[in-house]
Amino acid sequence: MVLILLVSVLACKQKTMPGNFNLNLPAYQDPGIKEICQKIEVSPEDANLYFKRGLLLHRINEDTLALKDFMEAVKYDSSNAAYYSAVGDLMFEHKDINGSLPYLKKAIDINPKDPTAHLKVAKLLLFIKDYKQAFYEINIVLKQNSMVPEGYFLKGMIYKDMKDTTRSLSSFLTAVQVDPNYKEALQQLGLIYSSRNDSTALKYFENAFRSDTSDVFPLYSKGKFFQDHNKLEQAKKEYTNCVLHDPNFSDAYFNIGWILMHQDSLEKAWRHFDIVTRIETTAADAYYNRGLCSEMMNRNKEALEDYKQALVFNKNYAEAQTAIKRLSGK
Repeated sequence: MVLILLVSVLACKQKTMPGNFNLNLPAYQDPGIKEICQKIEVSPEDANLYFKRGLLLHRINEDTLALKDFMEAVKYDSSNAAYYSAVGDLMFEHKDINGSLPYLKKAIDINPKDPTAHLKVAKLLLFIKDYKQAFYEINIVLKQNSMVPEGYFLKGMIYKDMKDTTRSLSSFLTAVQVDPNYKEALQQLGLIYSSRNDSTALKYFENAFRSDTSDVFPLYSKGKFFQDHNKLEQAKKEYTNCVLHDPNFSDAYFNIGWILMHQDSLEKAWRHFDIVTRIETTAADAYYNRGLCSEMMNRNKEALEDYKQALVFNKNYAEAQTAIKRLSGK
């Protein structure tokens, strides 16, 4: 809903075009997007141009502008299922379930065999835990084409939600058989094997990262596997690799800090928790653990400030409450 409201108030202050698009916004300066803007100026009623620009805007996380473009595409061509599907999918990504469903249903009404729309409806149904209907939507797609990996992946996610690990594993394996580079299925397989303490997990995490090096979660998952098996130096190595690829991946800094704290490298641990507080300013756990490091280094005033800050962001933080009482009594 927030996304829709933002779209409705986009203002045109300088260079504009039909549809009230402010072309002075930084997003429109991207070379590929700028080229489409020029084409839209020539053909302002070409629905496909708005759709193409919306896809590019979504790719650079400009979803408010992307949604506006997808809606323009629908306005100029109400017979294209893909345009309705794009609107519905983007609304779903932003948790606007009520807004999303009518667009996805419209896409299916226009093209009952549209696999994309059926799978997007299945995702939505999984979100609201209507498993039976979600399976129904997925099976429509797989009956038309048994080589759609997303169908098996979504089945795996449904079984995972139902706590049926055996069927979940089977579905993710099938997704990877259809598409060996299906990152999401590879990651889920890694998590399943990791939960079983099976080092096969590492292979799947490695393959997941190889399939998309812009996503460092598989590297973090490798580090967590090593940490859970008390291979702390290997864990730190993976976490370090993680933040080298993504300097804002706060969970990796936090876990390095936790390991260093338990290795009595308190100053280094403090610095890692400090990094987390700068990336995520409301991270109560980071303030608490930074405070704990300060306390262990006899910097009690700093520690007390951090414990109090942790309570600001989590008023029920029991450990922070206990720590404040402990230091207040000294």
